[in-house]
Amino acid sequence: MILLRSFLLVISLVFLPFYMQAQKLHTQSKKADKFYNKALAEYTLENNIQAYLLLEKALKADDHFQEAYFLIAEIKTDLGYPQDAIAFYKTGISINPDLFPNEHYFLAKLYLNEGFYEEAKLTYQKFLSFSNISSELKKNAYFQLNNCLFALDAIKKPLAFEPINLGENINSKNSEYFPSLTIDNELFLFTRKLENANKSHQEDFFEAIRIDSIWGGNRPIDELNTPYNEGAASLSADGKTLVFTACEYYGDYGNNRKGYGSCDLFIARKTGNHWSKAHNMGSPVNTSNWESQASLSADGKHLYFIRAPKKSLGHSDIYRADLDENGYWDTPVKLSSVINTEKDEQAVFIHPDNQTLYFSSNGHIGMGGTDLYLSKWDAEKKDWGSPVNLGYPINTHKDESTILVSPDGKLAYFASNRPEGFGELDIYSFQLAENIRPEKVTYLKGVIYDAETKKPLSAQFELIDLETGNRLNYSVSDVENGDFLLTLSLGENYLLNVSKQSYLFYSDQFLLKDEYSTNEPFLKNIPLQTIAIGKNVILKNIFFETDKYTLKKASEIELKKLLSFLNENPKIHIAIHGHTDNTGSAEYNYELSNQRAKAVYYFLIEHDIDANRLIYNGLGFDKPIADNSTEEGRAQNRRTEFVITKM
Repeated sequence: MILLRSFLLVISLVFLPFYMQAQKLHTQSKKADKFYNKALAEYTLENNIQAYLLLEKALKADDHFQEAYFLIAEIKTDLGYPQDAIAFYKTGISINPDLFPNEHYFLAKLYLNEGFYEEAKLTYQKFLSFSNISSELKKNAYFQLNNCLFALDAIKKPLAFEPINLGENINSKNSEYFPSLTIDNELFLFTRKLENANKSHQEDFFEAIRIDSIWGGNRPIDELNTPYNEGAASLSADGKTLVFTACEYYGDYGNNRKGYGSCDLFIARKTGNHWSKAHNMGSPVNTSNWESQASLSADGKHLYFIRAPKKSLGHSDIYRADLDENGYWDTPVKLSSVINTEKDEQAVFIHPDNQTLYFSSNGHIGMGGTDLYLSKWDAEKKDWGSPVNLGYPINTHKDESTILVSPDGKLAYFASNRPEGFGELDIYSFQLAENIRPEKVTYLKGVIYDAETKKPLSAQFELIDLETGNRLNYSVSDVENGDFLLTLSLGENYLLNVSKQSYLFYSDQFLLKDEYSTNEPFLKNIPLQTIAIGKNVILKNIFFETDKYTLKKASEIELKKLLSFLNENPKIHIAIHGHTDNTGSAEYNYELSNQRAKAVYYFLIEHDIDANRLIYNGLGFDKPIADNSTEEGRAQNRRTEFVITKM
């Protein structure tokens, strides 16, 4: 059900091969003619073995009977013997190479499917030399010829590729596929196909926890698994949301698995260690068409997925739905023709960097089948850039279907039925080459708790771009354990605000635009103080020019948070304190810190805060909170804070 759909190549001019139509056969033997027509009747009824035996008799009667060779080639193809089929096509064509032009096309297709690129190239070129060929086959032959040329060049420049089986803690004798990871690389979720007692199959979710760099034994996610199929899951960066696919079936499971007429996307939320019941994402994400293979962006604002016509052989496209300000999904929009083609695009994956898109396609130039590609977001054009083939031997003449790239961009995961595996499809990892890696990201992870009781708190937190003031992420820490997890892209400066009713807000900053170059995460537990006289808050995002006291524009984000706090708590009075490091004289630093505190004071008054609720003063370098002998310590000492003086 969820396994990547292997859509057939659809040719708009559908026709039977010439030798299978009602035409005069090219044999002088009546016996051969008779056996061939009987074989054709059996083949039409899908009795391939009987048809093959009759064709052998036809060839005994006339070993130059081209149509018989070609029909045997068709049968060998259907039975899964492509090498035999190639041999019969070659023999048949050699008798009279110019009589059946289309057989060159079918032979070239087999060559390509088997990875014989040079032979496929020459055979497509021969086919294209004929004038009496259909425009549709001609168009596809040119496309596949370009695939041959690309593949021949790619094979000369192979990438390092050493897949490693993830081992028995993930893989089993059953098929495992469609992996998903949290941003901290601690939780691994995947789909497993199981065989039921009645020999039917069903797909369920399993998860594994990383323990000392090794994946611990996997377990089924019983809260989400049903007696029916669920799969192709996308786990949010923080592991708190799961979007997955379930298809229409009779009845409903727990009154929440009804569909819109085909495969739909469902969503579930996690609190503590427990998943909620899954719910259909509804319209406009789901329609009567086939929706599957979702990928949720790290900030939770964008949902990429695959849509295809219901009960269709093709074609599938990548769509994106955006979350509006009220928390509802907008009408999904199909990605542009830069990404989507006339053929099939599937298995979309948006990396946590939110700038690199991975997907599979058989409509872009590649190795001949379904290949894996990446595309980078072009901020100027506001569209995805031209897809880049991931190269050989990641892509081969076979169909490569899915890929997951780790948050740090170094590892990629895929499913394969390699002979050294545990059985059927297993999940493998491999090192990803530098030129096909995503942008660097890191994350902030921790627990929000009461500063006095140490009890975990469910608090609101928002991540804001310091330069633009745009809110990038808004969420709530876990109601049971207070934990939170946020993705941070390198090359940006962030402001973090945490707030909860009856508590003082908390502010912090993460300046990653210039000096930060490592992927190392920020692990930070955040204590919130209850509102009380004498409690203080350091305003870490109040900025001044060096040795000046004019507020920078970027300070307004933090100041507006302070305004909101004072408006929500109208009885609170505060004292605004300015502090400096110990560079310069005491008199100079006192005056500088006093003027800076005064600047904040006047900002609040100008925004309708009663002056009677405010006082300000400068304390110079009298009350350091860090060592002034280091630049880092001096930076911490240059601060603005407020203290509650009255309630």
